[in-house]
Amino acid sequence: MLIGEVPLGEGAPLVLIAGLNVVETESAALSAADRLAALAERHDFPMIFKASVDKANRSSLRSFRGPGFDEGLRILARVKSETGLPVTTDVHEPGQAKPASEVVDCLQIPAFLCRQTDLVVACAATGKPVNIKKGQFLAPEDLRLAVEKVDAGGTGGAFVTERGVAFGYHDLVVDMEGLAVIREYAPVCYDATHSVQRPGAGPEASGGNRNMVLPLARAAVAVGIDALFVEVHHDPDGAPCDGPSQIDFETFERLLIEARAIDDALAATRR
Repeated sequence: MLIGEVPLGEGAPLVLIAGLNVVETESAALSAADRLAALAERHDFPMIFKASVDKANRSSLRSFRGPGFDEGLRILARVKSETGLPVTTDVHEPGQAKPASEVVDCLQIPAFLCRQTDLVVACAATGKPVNIKKGQFLAPEDLRLAVEKVDAGGTGGAFVTERGVAFGYHDLVVDMEGLAVIREYAPVCYDATHSVQRPGAGPEASGGNRNMVLPLARAAVAVGIDALFVEVHHDPDGAPCDGPSQIDFETFERLLIEARAIDDALAATRR
């Protein structure tokens, strides 16, 4: 499939989906996109910029949700225009699919909504690629049916993002075997930052352990994935959403160095 002009899956180079957890300000989004694009180019990764425009799934009414759907799309349109990067964001209701598709190059379905047929079908009908984030409550093989919904109703294709499975209270576990299972029926992406969340562990927000982002990302690249999803912030401790599971730009570059080395080593064994 093509996300903008970036091929994903079917033997294409490993793709980086990176950006902000949520759009905070226009200037911050542009700055982050510029910095991420420069690092991706330095380490030879094709990149798609990600930022949520409205975080509908929040722990508290007081949680920051972003600038709103319309304003967030306007900001993403400017990011796309000024950087040339393909962009993606998540949608939460069927009615959001078409207007979002007029700006973004890929529609993302949140994990908690991955079985919502009307939402999946509406995203597929736009003709854009669809990133289905696997629910924390599902086994790897369970997303096959969601992929079939996209294939039946659209031409853009679907890929599946693994972001951890519920494991007791306030914790997630990543089953690396699941990446290989998903890849049997669809291109697979690994979400290195949401996988280290501790859902509901904070007083009014999710906790997280960003120290585990790099080890898990290394393992996923070694297993074999088509895309790597990472959220980055200039000040993770001060981020308004999911700060404990995000990484800073310096750590992000270290991740890219390690991922590039592992991916190159795997490629060398296939030659």
